[in-house]
Amino acid sequence: MKLTLQYQPFTPMQANTNIVNKLWGYCHVLRHDGMDYGDYVEQLTYLLFLKMAEERSAVIPKEYSWSVLKTKAGTELLDFYTELLRGLAKQEGLLGAIFAEALSKFTKPVNLKRLIDLIDEIDWSALNIDVKAQAYEGLLEKSAAEGKKGAGQYFTPRVLIQAIVNVMKPDPRVAKDFTICDPAAGTGGFLLSAYEWLLHQTGEAINRDDLERIKKTTYFGTELVARPRRLALMNLYLHGITANMYLGDSIYEPDRGERFDVVLTNPPFGTKGANQMPERQDFTVGTSNKQLNFIQHILTILKPGGRAAVVLPDNVLFSDQAAEVFKILMQDCNLHTILRLPGGTFTPYSQGVKANVIFFTKGMPTENVWIYDARTNIPSITKNDRPLIHKHFEDFEKCYGDNANGQSPRDEMQSKDNRWKKYTTAQVKDKKYKLDSFKWLKEENVDESDEIGEPEELITDALSELKEATNSLEEIYAKLENGQ
Repeated sequence: MKLTLQYQPFTPMQANTNIVNKLWGYCHVLRHDGMDYGDYVEQLTYLLFLKMAEERSAVIPKEYSWSVLKTKAGTELLDFYTELLRGLAKQEGLLGAIFAEALSKFTKPVNLKRLIDLIDEIDWSALNIDVKAQAYEGLLEKSAAEGKKGAGQYFTPRVLIQAIVNVMKPDPRVAKDFTICDPAAGTGGFLLSAYEWLLHQTGEAINRDDLERIKKTTYFGTELVARPRRLALMNLYLHGITANMYLGDSIYEPDRGERFDVVLTNPPFGTKGANQMPERQDFTVGTSNKQLNFIQHILTILKPGGRAAVVLPDNVLFSDQAAEVFKILMQDCNLHTILRLPGGTFTPYSQGVKANVIFFTKGMPTENVWIYDARTNIPSITKNDRPLIHKHFEDFEKCYGDNANGQSPRDEMQSKDNRWKKYTTAQVKDKKYKLDSFKWLKEENVDESDEIGEPEELITDALSELKEATNSLEEIYAKLENGQ
């Protein structure tokens, strides 16, 4: 019997601004203690965990409990806090994972004491699940905004994540072995939002046994860097989720053999560290490009019939090796949808990056690719005046349709602004599988005339164009050498 479920779009609540501002305000004091934004959020992670663990009567060694910690003061507090982190790192399970390699960054006991007092003033368990989790996310977002070279590389705008989750409908109620994975998990935003989406669909009225199973066996992730993985574990813990979060490299380590129903991910942009090809037998195309290798990795880890949504920068779509990967992708999967994101989507984290989201289902070849252009003639996103909001993706969600695999009836007239366009596999093949080539809207100057763009955006655009030109020249040179 086929299970039919009715889904409702999900838009998250506003973060509890007072809590965020209260905790974040103290960060500026700690800056004078030699602690950067990332360090602050990390230390806050440890303390929040201990406070909420006590509120929930979670199993914590009594000698390392919040009750004991808050009684300490002066140099005794600094020494005890250091010993506490070391002791919890030796514990098994979630505790050991969260506190692995944890170190105190406090040098002045008065600063640590003040932060403990601030956290102790709030009854976190009395807050509803959205408020306390989004307060924490608000801190991560502020950390990303202030430290562009730090947390920003692990943070995807929540509005974009919610739009992706709304159309992907990652519902673990459909099967007991249903699993969701983010192979570049960062701070856990996709996994967290997938769970929040489920709660919205059920109104939090879900069978207790099913909920326990979902919390413990549904959500998987891999993160290369210890700090964001730790933040992800804490972030998910605030929702009661025990995620299977690996610390490792998704594309350079051997396939673990796990297979998933849904993959939601934003692989790291750029080429840093991508100077060699992975030695993976399951990768058909040999390349050092990280994003292309993540696509090949996702092709491996998806179950037959599984679906994926992947954020990719523009330059991945027009490179020569991308054509090889997308040719294979379109043979093995239904690449049914591409969302061209607004300019500045990743402001203030990586504001010069232009990106897309590709949606595909494994196990059937592509017949048509539908592209939604949410960028052309849309004013670029800015931090204050034109922030990214849900309205940017409302029309896209409507055009995508209710079927998570992109199989809803589709028509180009669904978008009143002509932003929704269908291309056949033959047309994609004619363009040599370079999916960035399909642009049908005429660009107009929609930004203010005195806005020439941020330096990072201008440089990123110039580098992308130079790279594309260089690739074209190399291709021509190779043909000349071959006498063509």
